[in-house]
Amino acid sequence: MSWHDKDCFWTRHSRRLCFDDATNTTALSPPQPSRLRSGAPCAVQSYDITMSEIDSLEGLQGLHRDLRALTELKLPVLQRLVEELDARLNEFSALLDKPGSNEKSRQELKSGKIKVGDEEYQVNDEFQQRTLEIAEALDLDELQCAALFLAAQKEAPELDRSQSMTAVIRFHRRREFLLSCLHLIMKIAFENPDLEAGEAEIEGQEIFKRAINFIVGVQGTNFAGAYRYWEKCLKSMGEIEKWLQRISDQLQTAQVIGRREPELEEVMNFQKSSLTRQHEYLSTICTYMAKPGYVDVSHLKSLLEKTKTLDRHDIITIHYVPMVMGLAAWAAMETNTDLKTVRELHQSIMASRENDSWALRNFHAAIIVWWLAEYSGRYIDVDKDHVPSDMQGVDLVKEAEARSLAFIKALDDGGFHFILSVSQDIRPTRWYDPAKTGMVSYLLQDSSILPSDFIQPEEFFPSVVMEQLQSWVEAFVTNMPDTLRKLKVEEDEQRKRLHSSFQPSDGELVLHLERFLVIIAYAYDGFPNAAEEFWNDRDGNLYGFLQWAAKRQPTPRIAAFCEMLRSLSAGEGNAESAHNFLTEEGASASGKIRRTSSLSYTHIFNELMEFVNNIKEPKKPIQTGLYAPPQNPADQIVEPESAMMLESYLRLIAHLARQSPVARRWLLEGDHFNLIAIFLGLCVDKVESRLRASAFDAINALLTDKSVQLGGFVWEAVDSWTVQGFNTAAKQANMPSSMLRHDVWETLATGYDESVAFTGLVQALVEPFSDDQGLNDTLPFPENLGSSYRMPGIESYIDFVLGHVFAKKSIEIQDPLQANVMRWNCLRLVATCLSTFNEDLVIFANKSNIPVDAVIDSSSLAAYVKLHPFGRVMEWLFNDNVLKALFATAHHEVDVVDNATSESPLVLSLLLSIEVMDLIMKLQSTYLDIVRPVIKMQSTIQRSTVSNTALASFEDAILNNLQIIVDLGLYCGTGHEALTLASLRLLQKLASSRKLVVSPAGFGQRSGRSKIVGILEKDKESERIARSLVNIMQLDDKEIEIGPEAPGYVLKLQVLDFLGSCLTAASTKPTIAHILLGFSCESTSVHITDDSLWSNGQSLFHSILSLSVFYPDNNGESILSWMSTLKTRCWDILQKLWRSPLTNTLVMEELRHNELLFIQTPRLQLVDGNTPWDGMSLFQGIEEQQLRQGLSDFFCGGSATALQNFFQQRAMFFDYESRELRATVKGGMPTLRSRIQSALLGVTVFPGEDQVPNPNIFDLFDFIELPIPENPVPDCWLTEGVNMDLCKEETDGIPLYELSLVEQVFVLRIKEKRKTNAFADEQEELVALQLAQEVLIRFADQNRRTLLMHYHKEVLRSWVQLLVIALQSCDFDVGARTSFVLQTLQTILPKLEMSYDNDIFAALQLSALAEALIQKIDFSSSAFEKTMTGDFANDRLSQLFRTALKGIYSPVSTIELREFLYQTCFRYIQGTFEKATKGSPLGRHTLNTVKNCGNHLLEVVCDDAYSGEGTCKVSALLLLDAFVSMAIRQDSKYVLEALVGLNFIGVLVDHIKQIPQELQGAASSQVTAFLSYYDASLALLNRICQTRVGAAHVLNAGLFQAVRESRIFSVDPDIGLEFDNPDALKKYFELMLSVLRVINSAVISRGQKNEQTVYQAREFLKENRHSMVAVFKRSVNVGGTQDIGVDLSNLVDCFTLLVEVTGFLEYEDQTALKSSRANFFS
Repeated sequence: MSWHDKDCFWTRHSRRLCFDDATNTTALSPPQPSRLRSGAPCAVQSYDITMSEIDSLEGLQGLHRDLRALTELKLPVLQRLVEELDARLNEFSALLDKPGSNEKSRQELKSGKIKVGDEEYQVNDEFQQRTLEIAEALDLDELQCAALFLAAQKEAPELDRSQSMTAVIRFHRRREFLLSCLHLIMKIAFENPDLEAGEAEIEGQEIFKRAINFIVGVQGTNFAGAYRYWEKCLKSMGEIEKWLQRISDQLQTAQVIGRREPELEEVMNFQKSSLTRQHEYLSTICTYMAKPGYVDVSHLKSLLEKTKTLDRHDIITIHYVPMVMGLAAWAAMETNTDLKTVRELHQSIMASRENDSWALRNFHAAIIVWWLAEYSGRYIDVDKDHVPSDMQGVDLVKEAEARSLAFIKALDDGGFHFILSVSQDIRPTRWYDPAKTGMVSYLLQDSSILPSDFIQPEEFFPSVVMEQLQSWVEAFVTNMPDTLRKLKVEEDEQRKRLHSSFQPSDGELVLHLERFLVIIAYAYDGFPNAAEEFWNDRDGNLYGFLQWAAKRQPTPRIAAFCEMLRSLSAGEGNAESAHNFLTEEGASASGKIRRTSSLSYTHIFNELMEFVNNIKEPKKPIQTGLYAPPQNPADQIVEPESAMMLESYLRLIAHLARQSPVARRWLLEGDHFNLIAIFLGLCVDKVESRLRASAFDAINALLTDKSVQLGGFVWEAVDSWTVQGFNTAAKQANMPSSMLRHDVWETLATGYDESVAFTGLVQALVEPFSDDQGLNDTLPFPENLGSSYRMPGIESYIDFVLGHVFAKKSIEIQDPLQANVMRWNCLRLVATCLSTFNEDLVIFANKSNIPVDAVIDSSSLAAYVKLHPFGRVMEWLFNDNVLKALFATAHHEVDVVDNATSESPLVLSLLLSIEVMDLIMKLQSTYLDIVRPVIKMQSTIQRSTVSNTALASFEDAILNNLQIIVDLGLYCGTGHEALTLASLRLLQKLASSRKLVVSPAGFGQRSGRSKIVGILEKDKESERIARSLVNIMQLDDKEIEIGPEAPGYVLKLQVLDFLGSCLTAASTKPTIAHILLGFSCESTSVHITDDSLWSNGQSLFHSILSLSVFYPDNNGESILSWMSTLKTRCWDILQKLWRSPLTNTLVMEELRHNELLFIQTPRLQLVDGNTPWDGMSLFQGIEEQQLRQGLSDFFCGGSATALQNFFQQRAMFFDYESRELRATVKGGMPTLRSRIQSALLGVTVFPGEDQVPNPNIFDLFDFIELPIPENPVPDCWLTEGVNMDLCKEETDGIPLYELSLVEQVFVLRIKEKRKTNAFADEQEELVALQLAQEVLIRFADQNRRTLLMHYHKEVLRSWVQLLVIALQSCDFDVGARTSFVLQTLQTILPKLEMSYDNDIFAALQLSALAEALIQKIDFSSSAFEKTMTGDFANDRLSQLFRTALKGIYSPVSTIELREFLYQTCFRYIQGTFEKATKGSPLGRHTLNTVKNCGNHLLEVVCDDAYSGEGTCKVSALLLLDAFVSMAIRQDSKYVLEALVGLNFIGVLVDHIKQIPQELQGAASSQVTAFLSYYDASLALLNRICQTRVGAAHVLNAGLFQAVRESRIFSVDPDIGLEFDNPDALKKYFELMLSVLRVINSAVISRGQKNEQTVYQAREFLKENRHSMVAVFKRSVNVGGTQDIGVDLSNLVDCFTLLVEVTGFLEYEDQTALKSSRANFFS
């Protein structure tokens, strides 16, 4: 394995040479050349050896995932699955051949030498002992146990279990996966999809049929092998039952004697669970084998013999139910058995009822029921006049009577009881449904049911049982109609007898028909395609059965029938069929309602109205029981209305209203009854709580997809009911409405069912209306609701739900299911109220010209803000009791959550609690800053305060409930995708909150740390969470095949977003992200601990590192956006870590150790304009943009995302390489630096291996060829007058349009036009809507281009940075450095010149690079000699010089750009100065290059030299100095004449006057810059004065006058100029020297014969004699009060030179003599 192999590369830490068990260290040794090695303490090659076993189990898991995906029609590639299956066919064939423990293997193990695969080992005593223990526990061959024990070595630390326990776990997991895979293969092979019902056909079904034939041993039409396989399955089930019994006995013994060993108990419970599931799979496999006929009659007999011995009603017994039903159905079919055989079988089964002793009599009765229903089908179509020959002599009528009698006897023995009990056990009510639960309990009476703690069956098993039940139901209805009729007649007769005796007794009732109806309800619930069989054929047996069963129904049967009808009406089509069924009118008599017709809507409404009328005007006592004594003999078969019956009516209506729009519309709009009034009429104090709950739920159902009108109507009705519709007695007494409302809320809160149902009703009422356009600008209730008797609004409803129900009731409830259901309902309301408030309307009203008040549907924005339930809900969410309930809802044991289904109330309520917290974090600033102040300001009465004012923000509540942080992390490891995503999103917000990140105080001694970090470290919870995240972040090829919809992919992105957000929020402080990535956190630092996930290479960081390298970003043809997005996010996390000072050292060291740079470099992909991105190239996109007038699929779709990801990845790679290169210099790593330098030049060096070519740094400049054209959004009336910048939000520092805000702007503008009737017709409005969609696409296009341009700049910046650092850090010799520089110049110069047109950023970056390059050029090297190579080098530099000069006056030129170019040009002239001698071609060429640029060049330079900013002024002066110097050498007056023409010399001279004033007024930070500028300007003057012409121009500009006026030489030299600098006096003398040099140059250039110049110089000396003398004195330490530490010799020399040149001393002597003579006689 090479060092850069994927598996080896990332697992260096995980190669644990020794492995630990619970108490001891076991050992084994690898083979040496002799194949044996003794005495070694560890297995050095154990990693490689166990890989095959690991791959076997992991491969099996992969096969299982693929099979699951195929059954769900989500498998992208069938071929790989077929190949995987083909490779494992023998495994499946030998699955049930389990070699037991035996002496031969035991002795071989004890010999100390074993063979695992192709390797031999010598094992020590400890290893042997543990292996024997495993063999005893599993009853498995000892050598296989040794292999298991060895294979468990690597996984044991991951599971945090001992190696022995891990071996047991692996054994059972393998068997489980094999059985599960076999069950799935059979399901695929033998299921026949109903294509007409819309079921899709599974691909490759024939392949899987052949696979099954191979596995079970079918050869052509010879099924003998399959028969044996079925028998082996049944035998294995028996062995598992014995194994389970042994485990139960061991656990019971341990409990009795009080010796509880946690690990032993855990492994026993695990085996118990796994074996139960294996038993379940075997049951399903046996059931499936009956479909193609891979069974025999003898199998049914064997199965019956087996079931006879079952003596407990447990899940094991239930596993035999589908087997018996499947084989019974198969055996009864004419195509499978002859008449003689089946009659013998029938006689045997029927005889067993009397002769055999069955432990479970009700199971036996159920078997008879199943058999008789199927067996009777053999005779149902027999024509009595034409009896077949094999039925001659058979009394068909007598036998039919006998079968019917036997069927009823079986029912009396508990046949239906057993079937109903099994149905309830395997399909328990996941949601709180008291009506159904009560009905089933009533029907089951004392029947056995499974204990509450039984091992729940897998999801597939109930479906298998229900499929068999559906087949049996159809058989019973079709084959035994007379028996069904007899059941009904006998039950009705019995009911008559009981009523006539005036002694009704529920216990004496026979309710077989009711049980059958409920069994049907279970069988078809959730199977809409199967339920269609009842409705499709109106002349069929099933529809006829419905019509028959609907007639003359007593109360319990009505409830059962309605329950059945609910199950059969699942799905819109079935619900509509049931609706049509009920629309058949029923007959009713006046006065009393008699059930003489089918159940219908009319019948139901009459019953309900009768009950409501009895409430209003009582005629007789309201009876809520099932039966009551009749008032007279005429009412013998007339039952008073019961709560059960009415409840079933309401539940049925609610179900149909939710499922069928047609039914809902009919119920609401039909000309029958006012249903809302009827339902509210049932909600009075005289009615029991559960019936009121059903009425509330029925109203709730009618609100599905509600309109504004319906919502307003129901609100008014409900609000009126709360005032005067609930308490009938109080209403009659005319009690005040306030007292009535108080009584309503108190009563509603006391009952569980009605409080939950009413909460659901309120939630439905506040849901957005169906025609809402997403603007959420409508209040969900009439604005004046309740204004006649209270303040308008729904505050009281919110107070009831949150104050009474959620804060109090949900905490008091002990039953977990009830509590979860209640919390889920309350939190749905909370989430709806929070998510439907549109805070953006406030922004639009304040920052745009849109008349929001006039446009929105509410009367005003103020009314919207004040009345919307958002404000009151948020206020309650800062209430202590509500917060307590909220955090209680969010806290569950992770094992309980993991074991619950995703649709369970526990998971859904937990999910909602997390989503509500997420909404609070998102919206709390809106509430605190906008809504709360508005509500306070506009409230005219004192409102009750419910929030805790001590809570300034929701983060305060989090700090009081820090366990939520741990819980959220642990939930990420559950199998619920939505819960994991929600947990990560909330964690992201919490970990990004500044208040939580910097919170002081932690746990233990680590004070000062963030509390949320401390809580994770408290009990090592962080490692548990990190392991779950590591599992999520594993590379999965099958996930990649599925694509971006794969749950694993979505989770990976969310994990990376969470980590990235945490690291961005606090990059310099330890956060949740750091601890989960694998760091150990102190208060202000992080480190790596020994034996941690990081040190073992198993941390989340290493998983991300692996994905960043090995996750693909293309499919071989095109770079794909979704792939590259994940890869980019991984690199982004790494970059944040290596950039942060907190983690830089540790991360860079780890990346270096893993050689990320050298692994990634050969993988870099070169691109160009034709490279496909999501199937489309950039050039194609640009061409399409031109053709489609600005729109292109490239920029609107995933192509742009893929390109953006490429830019980001390339930029991050350059950044990392730059940092690594810099680190090699700082850390003294010459070898690594040499390898990086080699990689830059195109060769990756792996020590001890062949070199690998890679794209060099110049190849990687390919991105510059990918231009991003601008495409501004066109103006239109939708954006006219609106500052669209208010719709911008920053994402990673990039301002982008928030498309949802843009869309809302468009909706408001369209609504504005609609309200002002600006649209001529509907067509014009449709055109406006279409325009809005098109413009929205343009804004999305603009966002994508903005991102592309940003990251294109980023990658260019990073590339330039890398080259600059390479120049500074790489160990080049002179020739290599020059070659590197010249190649770089050759690469960038064309792009630099092009950038001058419109790309200032590229111009800046490339000019900065060019400047850095030329500074590294050694112009004296041999590379520039007169050779072919030298000519090339000179040409490149000359081209650079020309390009730089052109850029100085280019259209995009800026101060910053010109400064780089000035320095480049200056360096070029300076470097070539020696060779550019007078008259030389180089000198003339350089001067001509400047001339060719024209006067505009010098004009720009002079402007910068005088009025530029910062150091640009100095650079410009230096360049002018170089120009002058160059011109002087070439005897050219061009530059001087240009300067004179621009009056620049005069400007420079005149500026001398301002020097003292500028220095005195300058701040301390500016002084240095001013002095540098003065030095440069005076140096330029000095250079100009070195020619006679130049000196003349300087003197003519008034040099001496400017110096005089500046008073530089007039101040006291001991004091100098006054300015803010510690070295002011020193700087003063340097300034004097610079000025004096200019004067000297001018005087000398003009010559001593120029009397005017000499005279001016003498006058200068005369005027400044005092200063000169002071300098002379200070230079010889005479006088002076300050030692400034500067050598004044140069200044003295300059003064001396000037004195000498001007003959100042002689002139002064002569002047003195003349003066004395003139005054001789005075």
